[in-house]
Amino acid sequence: MERNMAQAISEVPMEKIQKGYLLPFKKMKQYVMTVLFRQGFLLVFIGFLLGRALILGEITPFALPFFAAVYLMRPKRAGLTLIALVLGAITISGFTALHIGGGILLLALLMKWTRSLKYETLKLLPFLVFTAAFLSKAALHYMTSEIVMYDWMMIGVEAGLGFILTLIFLQSIPLLTMKKKKQTFRTEEIISLIILLASVLTGTIGWSLYEMEVVHVLSRYLVLLFAFVAGATVGSTVGVVTGLILSLATVSSLYQMSLLAFAGLLGGLLKEGNKVGVSVGLLLGTLLIGIYGEGFQTLLPSLLESLIAVTIFLFTPKKAISSIAKHIPGTAEYAAEQQLYMRKVRDVTANRVDQFSQVFQALSNSFSKIPFQHDQEDYSKDIFLSNVTEKTCQSCFKKEQCWAQKFQQTYELMNDMMDEMNNGTYTSNIKLQKQFERHCSKADKVKTAMSQELLHYQASNSLKKQLKESRRLVADQLLGVSQVMEDFAKEIQRERENHYAQEDQILEAMQAFGVEIEHVEIYCLEQGNVDIEMTIPFCNGHGECEKLIAPMLSDILQENIVVKNEDCNADNNGYCHVSFSSAKTYIVNSSAAHAAKGGGLVSGDCYSTIELGLGKYAVAISDGMGNGERAHFESNETIKLLQKILQSGIEERVAIKSINSILSLRTTDEIFTTLDLAIIDLQDASAKFLKVGSTPSFIKRGDKVIKIEASNLPMGIIQDFDVDVVSEQLKAGDLLIMMSDGIFEGPKHVENYDLWMKRKISEIQTEDPQEIADLLMEEVIRTRSGHIQDDMTVVVSKVQRNTPKWASIPVHQYISKKPTMKAAL
Repeated sequence: MERNMAQAISEVPMEKIQKGYLLPFKKMKQYVMTVLFRQGFLLVFIGFLLGRALILGEITPFALPFFAAVYLMRPKRAGLTLIALVLGAITISGFTALHIGGGILLLALLMKWTRSLKYETLKLLPFLVFTAAFLSKAALHYMTSEIVMYDWMMIGVEAGLGFILTLIFLQSIPLLTMKKKKQTFRTEEIISLIILLASVLTGTIGWSLYEMEVVHVLSRYLVLLFAFVAGATVGSTVGVVTGLILSLATVSSLYQMSLLAFAGLLGGLLKEGNKVGVSVGLLLGTLLIGIYGEGFQTLLPSLLESLIAVTIFLFTPKKAISSIAKHIPGTAEYAAEQQLYMRKVRDVTANRVDQFSQVFQALSNSFSKIPFQHDQEDYSKDIFLSNVTEKTCQSCFKKEQCWAQKFQQTYELMNDMMDEMNNGTYTSNIKLQKQFERHCSKADKVKTAMSQELLHYQASNSLKKQLKESRRLVADQLLGVSQVMEDFAKEIQRERENHYAQEDQILEAMQAFGVEIEHVEIYCLEQGNVDIEMTIPFCNGHGECEKLIAPMLSDILQENIVVKNEDCNADNNGYCHVSFSSAKTYIVNSSAAHAAKGGGLVSGDCYSTIELGLGKYAVAISDGMGNGERAHFESNETIKLLQKILQSGIEERVAIKSINSILSLRTTDEIFTTLDLAIIDLQDASAKFLKVGSTPSFIKRGDKVIKIEASNLPMGIIQDFDVDVVSEQLKAGDLLIMMSDGIFEGPKHVENYDLWMKRKISEIQTEDPQEIADLLMEEVIRTRSGHIQDDMTVVVSKVQRNTPKWASIPVHQYISKKPTMKAAL
């Protein structure tokens, strides 16, 4: 049996055994936390100590503010807090207990009175505490002895301190009772909490063990805790505040303020050594201040007090320290907590955007799918024939013979007649006419009725066609929006990487070079997509960022870095905020020449060069059919729509098909427009050409001329079409020449426009885009003897490698021997 039990125990996983052992401790911890925080025994303990806390040996300003804050925020614990305060005061003297008890009762009456008058108690509470403290102390002095000027001054000081402490306790008690567990502590809340804790420590004055003061042990432990959690700034602040309050309680503890402040500073500076480093800071501070202040007589007890505080600190659970650090700004735990919160918010936002993307995609699918289309067309024909027979065959004496005995023949003849009339070929189909006249005795009446019904049938089909096109347009737009939102959701989920080592290297190199940098923030170090922000002192407009810092970054990152954005003005707190990014591998310079028909002012051609972001550059030409204002309006609207849609991030094919649908639905007039679009990637110089009814484009590469063309009808002619995309790899020095039909088809007495244009382009010697555009237009106009027969537009774009304005500055010799930037990546 024992063997079976041992075997059974051995089969139990170690994690479950450990959980079984730890379960009683977890339950005990949960019980302790419940007793301390939820049932309010922590407030009772604090109340007892504040009841016996004194300042200058006779002032007790802590009790009334503490009771007022508890009564307002935790009214169910007010009774226990009152008893604890009175019991603590009794340990001092009966007079003190009477003063605190009377003041609390008077304060409670004043608070009930203000509530009966429907005043806001929270705003009046400090004044009520001041009044209760002043009246109760003055009344007791009046009944026990004569009041002199000194007594009035001390009564006023106590009441004034009660006023201030009320404001402090109102902020610190919610933190102490875990009412603000999930919120960040503000600076004033941290200071208020420290003042409350230091005030509580004054209640332990007089408690000693073997010449060691309990208040000294606890105050030093408090400094150790905050110095380790938040560093030298908070540690020294805690030391100063705690020492000041303790020195007010007893003048003999005045040197404690120096000891605690110095220990908090040293401990915070040595926090990189973890708990041991902070503990060494306290011991060093104790030695130095002890020797300087009281000499060797009290050095040993002071060292023992520090050692006990260090022992308690070393045994403080890491989880408890971490839970405190999460609420204090500037700590690593706080940054991790904020990062976790931001990640949760980011994930929720990304999921919500992704859900919207899926909704739009589902809507797009529902609009794009038209079920049973052929059945609907047959159904429409049946309705058409039914309406015709209702007007003609219902009153005919041969109805039974035609539709019962010869149903198939009658149906096929009328169906053929309907198709022929709909196509406009019925009058030329003599054979069908004779067949129907032999078959039907009322052929003329049927023809007339069918002609009338045909108008309604065609109108119905036209409406259905427009509805179908509208559905397709909506489907395309919804699909485009869905894709943009899906990309946006993916972009949201990209986390900002930590580049602390690289930031340190940049700061080290800049400072060693003599450039003062206030702050560096690296968001991305991806090749070709570098994103860095810096804060530097105001440069007085000398251009240090462009001329010095960007070239140094280029050498550090081993790629060209340029200034993307610069906020540089004297009113910006004396600092310049600069953003740096990767320089594009290629740049495109575009120039254009255009003229209206007959030398007019309004041209039907429009063109645009568009910065799409993400390293893409677009050149577009739109030619409205015809000339004049209407053609100009159509082409201009096409360019505007294209620019807005492309800049929104929607894919090029969807953008063009959407514009085509808009143009085809917007008007019934036969006014159309062409579109010639080239999109160039500035990182690798790859280009995509999307041509809709436009003329060919040409690429001049040295002596070679490359023709780019595609076969698509102009926009607005047909509703449903596929956009042909022609891809071409451009090179540095290439000249891209795009033109409207007024240029391409403009030369007179030319049979082959392609050969003529290629020859003229190859003969051009200059590489300046503006000169090329002017020369081509001049050549075309010259063939027409100076007459401009059509709107003319030519856009010439030159692709060049991006040469930085400032050369990189070598700075590797100023960087200590650490992994390089790219190696770190």
